[in-house]
Amino acid sequence: MLIRLFLGAVVLLVVVFAIATLVFFRITHRVEGEYFDSNGVRLHYTVQGEGEPVVLLHGFAVNADLNWRLPGITQALAEEFRVIALDLRGHGLSEKPRDVRQYGMQMVHDVTRLLDHLQIGKAHVVGYSLGGLITIKLATTYPERLLTASPLGAGWERTDNSAFLGSLGELERALKSGRGIGPLAGRLGSEREKPGLLHTGWVRFMTRYLNDGHALSAMVRGIPDLTVEEEALRTISVPVCGIVGSRDPLRVGVEALKGRVPDLRLVIVEGADHIRAPRRRELLEALRGFLRQQSSGKTSPEIGVSVPRAMAPGVEGIG
Repeated sequence: MLIRLFLGAVVLLVVVFAIATLVFFRITHRVEGEYFDSNGVRLHYTVQGEGEPVVLLHGFAVNADLNWRLPGITQALAEEFRVIALDLRGHGLSEKPRDVRQYGMQMVHDVTRLLDHLQIGKAHVVGYSLGGLITIKLATTYPERLLTASPLGAGWERTDNSAFLGSLGELERALKSGRGIGPLAGRLGSEREKPGLLHTGWVRFMTRYLNDGHALSAMVRGIPDLTVEEEALRTISVPVCGIVGSRDPLRVGVEALKGRVPDLRLVIVEGADHIRAPRRRELLEALRGFLRQQSSGKTSPEIGVSVPRAMAPGVEGIG
């Protein structure tokens, strides 16, 4: 009996170790890409597919593979578009400067510099969470370089929102201390839902063990430069698609785009939160449908859509 119990325990440990190894490999494995110099900072990107260019900007503390490739978004879009997935500065295989002056608007300029590097005049730009903030700033700063803008899991954060700015300060201190930011995940303003245990644990792991906390801290200090005034939202001249989960703490900001962005399609994915939304098939289908419509030259008025829950395979992303 003791021998059987011992053998059973050994088998269980082997299985757990094998699963943990596979998960860690999937999290850390990167697809080989290319690099370009963005005003002295070396940035990594990949290109897949043919057609109109679509630039993907990932969320906070992850990378292009985790946010887009593992959930299947990169491959699906690459069937119809030329998909360019960038590792934002401070993330992934891109350089990670620790100087706050290297973030903020520099992250916006990185996108136009990448387009210049690839000799692309205009592109569809899709960003998740942090990438969504960059996308909105791009639409107000470089509208002539965009075909469309799709901020996912991110919306309008007011420049005078003291709760938002205060949360960023708390986030910065947590990163600099090396504690990780799991307990702070999702606290980006007033009247926001609390994130779940899965979200907080995942964010803590990514920010504490798989990233440079000092670089992320410097980047967080630059986030206020990515906010926009309400008047700027009203001047956005390209079609915009905002997609967010119904349980996402950042839903408030996404819905705030309504009535302020002239040509807006708003999609709410029912039952999805911030960490799970990228692996929901409804998000992919809504995004792909929008890009198809705009690439064919069609336009549509502001639309409000609520998408029912239906799980799709993939790996969760954060932002």
